[in-house]
Amino acid sequence: MRILIANDDGIYSPGILALAEIAPRFCAVRIVAPDVEQSSAGHAIPGWRPLTYKRTPIKNFEAYRVNGTPADCVVLGVHNWGKVDVVLSGINLGSNLGNSIWHSGTVAAAKQATLLELRGIALSMPATQEEPNFDMLHGAIDRVLEILFKDPQLKLINVNFPDVESKGLRWTRQSVRHYNGKVVPGEDPMGRKHFWFSVAPIEGTEAGTDRWAVEQGYVSMTPLRIDLTAEKDLAAVAR
Repeated sequence: MRILIANDDGIYSPGILALAEIAPRFCAVRIVAPDVEQSSAGHAIPGWRPLTYKRTPIKNFEAYRVNGTPADCVVLGVHNWGKVDVVLSGINLGSNLGNSIWHSGTVAAAKQATLLELRGIALSMPATQEEPNFDMLHGAIDRVLEILFKDPQLKLINVNFPDVESKGLRWTRQSVRHYNGKVVPGEDPMGRKHFWFSVAPIEGTEAGTDRWAVEQGYVSMTPLRIDLTAEKDLAAVAR
């Protein structure tokens, strides 16, 4: 089995190295990641310019950097390596819970894997400390990969770790909340106007969701799917 590791934090992120150091226990590993940070890039694929694929060894790992998005990295990584079985995306420095799945570059890399008929697993942790404690997560990461690799029916999974030693693992659903969408205007030192997007949740955290699990100190594992069809609405309008 071959594992391709990507991310949206960039080729030199400590999170991608932490994941690469654990994954070889299961099979062969190659890293393909953006040359610069692409956080919140979503599933963008720039079809208007060519991409580069440059060898960039990291420690003892075969690694390449791409001047593109996380999804680009998966496409080029699979094309240049050949037979890939699983794409691991992360470990992202920042949680990807609830609505953030929509714009997450980390999750987009895992989604791109499923579009190529591969398995995709996104892994994220909170960015609450200047120096992330990956050693604390080592056992949980190993356990998550062991569980997910054993079940080939799980094609797309979003995994989020707490920022404390986890109490265990939980299968969860995506947290869906509404936000106030507040826009905060301001000025830069030159007097030019700019704007910040400031969002605060309107609803609380619902039990059984990914956000709830992480807030309770558990590792959240959420099965996702590419098909966004609202089945109930479709059935209703069809009637």
